[in-house]
Amino acid sequence: MNKFNQDIHPHRRYNPLLDEWILVSPQRAFRPWQGQTEVLNEEQRPSHDENCYLCPGNQRSNGIRNEAYASTFVFENDFSALMKETVDQLDTDSNFFQSKAERGINKVVCFSPNHALTLAEMSIQELLSIVETWTNEYKSLSSLDYIKHVQIFENKGSVMGCSNPHPHGQIWAQESIPTQVAKTHQQLLNYHKKHGSSMLLDYVKEETGKQERLISENEHFVLLVPFWATWPFETMIVSKFPCENLTELNPAQQLSFAEMIQCITVKYDNLFHCSFPYSAGIHQAPTDGENHPEWTMHMHFYPPLLRSASVKKFQVGYEMLGEAQRDITPEQSAERLRSLSTIHYKTT
Repeated sequence: MNKFNQDIHPHRRYNPLLDEWILVSPQRAFRPWQGQTEVLNEEQRPSHDENCYLCPGNQRSNGIRNEAYASTFVFENDFSALMKETVDQLDTDSNFFQSKAERGINKVVCFSPNHALTLAEMSIQELLSIVETWTNEYKSLSSLDYIKHVQIFENKGSVMGCSNPHPHGQIWAQESIPTQVAKTHQQLLNYHKKHGSSMLLDYVKEETGKQERLISENEHFVLLVPFWATWPFETMIVSKFPCENLTELNPAQQLSFAEMIQCITVKYDNLFHCSFPYSAGIHQAPTDGENHPEWTMHMHFYPPLLRSASVKKFQVGYEMLGEAQRDITPEQSAERLRSLSTIHYKTT
């Protein structure tokens, strides 16, 4: 019998945040590729686009004109997925046809007045301003008595469904905890009840000891490829100290968080010399007024690119019917990301 080698033998890995497994098939990374390839749009964009509804001073589709903002700019989404109004609840005792009215608020956060920039191309001070804006919005939204969860996220690139290239993200605040976050919440709670400590703080201690999947770290945060990562170059920023949400960060910790965001977004662009698409978001404790020592604030990055700027990872076949699967190991992707410069390729 051959000795197991995680770099060449198929195996499954457990994701303790979601109580799910992922199939890792590293031997498949060597197969010839004859699948779909696409050229990502890398045209130069102006710093201000008169047709962009997110640029300063421009008029949006609802007739409202944006402020002539010089830093970040936040407004309620003109096409919200959630509504603030209270409606009568539809009662049902069916096992199959259950529904529940959902209230909430959707906001858009413009990261910069410069239409041409991405997070990877912004200065630390500009990124720090974004972190401060996220914090203020989280604090404001979580103060509403019916809001139980605040999701801050960014979809970057048209392949991730982003409809406007102006640098921006979104905030969805709602009265229920979304499914994925609820699963994570339950797993963190189970771990804390069993061990009396935070799962992610314990995990960070083990990862910093092993160094295999660590990409970078500073005084307050680590940047790593999770052991259970699904996407080819999936990463996570995790605090190294007890921290339930953004409002608990002091100025030095906010700066450290901004540094980690800059580090990974620059490395992503440098990987395939393109504006690297991804979906990213911050997971924080529920906003229910309770203390949640089981929670440690963290930020996920889920990028689809696999082999080049034109080859993407798709969730199809077995993954849609069975479970998530990846070809390169998290250790291999961490090694590639770790070796990349933190100076953006456009400036070298």
